[in-house]
Amino acid sequence: MATKVNPAGVTPDYWDDACKHLAKRDRVMKKLIPQFGEARLQSRGDAFTTLARSIVGQQISVKAAQSVWDKFAAVVGGPSTRLAPNDVLALDALTLRGVGLSARKAEYLTDLAHHFADGTVHVKQWQQMDDEAIIDELVAIRGIGRWTAEMFLIFHLMRPNVLPLDDLGLLKGISLSYFSGEPVSRAEARELGEGWAPYRSVATWYLWRSLDPLPVEY
Repeated sequence: MATKVNPAGVTPDYWDDACKHLAKRDRVMKKLIPQFGEARLQSRGDAFTTLARSIVGQQISVKAAQSVWDKFAAVVGGPSTRLAPNDVLALDALTLRGVGLSARKAEYLTDLAHHFADGTVHVKQWQQMDDEAIIDELVAIRGIGRWTAEMFLIFHLMRPNVLPLDDLGLLKGISLSYFSGEPVSRAEARELGEGWAPYRSVATWYLWRSLDPLPVEY
């Protein structure tokens, strides 16, 4: 899968084709997509740092997560967009707790660093692996569930056809745009999403935008 680089980050080159495909097949997408002009999905940072940020941010506000992340990155050292797993492993639990991490999150970050340092996750092979194989590798790491793995596929690897059925924002967007605000089951969302293939990530991104015009970044 090719990508193109712009000053703000990396954007998938399938985006325009995806928009045309979705607009042709789906009446809601046909109206929704033009509302956001040139806005695109963008990927930043490296794999380890992206996953570490997702662990730090679990169950706390965006503002609190940024504060903890800044302190964590400072004690790890190096650029905050590219932390080294071995530098994390060099820190003891007391230091990790000292930057505001819970004991559990400190353990999760250490486990994540071990997986990357030991080569348990096959980062260099990910481009050739299918989505479910990558999800299986990621959920084997403590603190990473299916939703986090799917966000990683969308925002870091920029896979075009991910439908995160555990995502409340997606379900809310479907409810408001397709079902007049009525609650939507996972089965209904899955069935609707089949019509968006092979660009379900792109449709999901536009439904997120329908709720919050500011692009989500991970």
